[in-house]
Amino acid sequence: MNPKELIVKCYSEQDGVCWVAVCLDFNLAAQGDTFEEVKGKLEAMIAEYVYDALAGEDKHYAAQLLLRRAPLFFWLKYYFIKLKIAVFHSTEHIFNETMPLIPA
Repeated sequence: MNPKELIVKCYSEQDGVCWVAVCLDFNLAAQGDTFEEVKGKLEAMIAEYVYDALAGEDKHYAAQLLLRRAPLFFWLKYYFIKLKIAVFHSTEHIFNETMPLIPA
């Protein structure tokens, strides 16, 4: 297995007074008051999502769930934020999460 297949792309941005984080590879989103809070919530959501798809009640649909991606708009936003961070040192964050694995 390619190590890049174990990394999921995520970003977060401040939307008014709250933070929003999006996992592009599973089309998940979380909301919180701080970056740390929203990142923690998204990490927990990813772990639960992968567990449910591989070992939980949704394991019969694992192929469909693990191939679910965010719409193009969010991918374009991810790369736009990446550009803003590189050029303007923006407050948004790009981060990668390691996909939690369930032992066989």
